[in-house]
Amino acid sequence: MSRRLRVVTLNIHKGLSHFNRRMVIHELRDGLQALDADVVFLQEVQGLNQRFTMRFISCPPEPQYEFLAGKQWQHVYGCNAVYAHGHHGNAVLSRYPFVSFENQDVSDHRFERRGLLHCVVTVPGWRRNLHCVCVHLSLHERGRRRQLEAISRRLEELASRDVPIIIAGDFNDWRQRASAILEGRLGMTEASLAHQGRIAATFPSMLPLLRLDRIYVRGFRVASSTVHRGKPWSMLSDHLALSAELERT
Repeated sequence: MSRRLRVVTLNIHKGLSHFNRRMVIHELRDGLQALDADVVFLQEVQGLNQRFTMRFISCPPEPQYEFLAGKQWQHVYGCNAVYAHGHHGNAVLSRYPFVSFENQDVSDHRFERRGLLHCVVTVPGWRRNLHCVCVHLSLHERGRRRQLEAISRRLEELASRDVPIIIAGDFNDWRQRASAILEGRLGMTEASLAHQGRIAATFPSMLPLLRLDRIYVRGFRVASSTVHRGKPWSMLSDHLALSAELERT
């Protein structure tokens, strides 16, 4: 039985480089595989984009979440934004089997579609299943506040039963309000804050100043937390990848 879990979160910017100049989905797959995570939380994942297939010769024919998962991970996808030429949303990749998943619509308005992708994963040897929630919160504070309330309502009962929970993704929380809410309502701990004493800066990837990407955990000790700076990560998205080594308590 392994009590350790490695997790990664990354907003992949729809598989495009800065300023949408290049398709970098192949390099992203190589980078994620090298990190060898047990669970990967992804945001801005293209489920379908017909324009990409015409514009980029390197665009894979399958959905991005399926391409990135390859043979290394199982995958689930939550479609949030739908438009004439395709759709995108959040995805979770897991080394371990999914028991169930649900994508809850928490959009604050019709021009900014958002969802909470809630997955249940069974980890061999663990007495309780692992609950994973992948998020990409609103650009507006009112929307983020409502979405954090929705997360809290959804998980409060699970938190009261000491079920292991990970919430990860792009919180767009430059005012750093999310931690107080998730700590107070759910007893969550932010991984980089626990390990390094402050929330890690991940955006923009070439010169990270804003602390937007987070990994919140309950039922784990944070053994380490790492922002993956420099090449190739600074060239693969406008966000940097954030990882954490967790030990089940």
